[in-house]
Amino acid sequence: MATKKPKIRLDKLKKGVFLVVSLGIIFDTKTRKILIVRRDGDHNIKKLRWGFPGGRPKYGKDLEKDLEIVIKKRTGLSVKNLGAVFSRVLEENKKILLIYYLCEVIGGKEKAGEDFVELKWVKPKDLQKYFTTSFDKRLKEYIMNLKWTIFGVIY
Repeated sequence: MATKKPKIRLDKLKKGVFLVVSLGIIFDTKTRKILIVRRDGDHNIKKLRWGFPGGRPKYGKDLEKDLEIVIKKRTGLSVKNLGAVFSRVLEENKKILLIYYLCEVIGGKEKAGEDFVELKWVKPKDLQKYFTTSFDKRLKEYIMNLKWTIFGVIY
């Protein structure tokens, strides 16, 4: 029998202590689209519906490798984490620190898992219309200007 994850009481955290969430910005160089996921019923962020795939990292684990494992488990996709590109405190809950990583798909079969109910590939310009929570303008600018260089070719 699976054990239920304990709910974290963010209102009980002390100054300087955040709930860290690692998120993958997964960009497909062929279609020039980004993967987003839909989830329902987040107890810390009531308005949350669509977002980037990811989750809370495990203590003592490498953040970048742990995100690859979480994305595989929740989306079915194997990704290569290319590194952190942005971080911010969530506007809707100032005790949540989001760390965004740029990722590329290297294999796997797409399938929503765990608390994700749908996966969707969208154009960068359309991302913001899916988000029901704050979408940082600096992150938007980064994504809109996203280019990939592979073997000297800029995509």
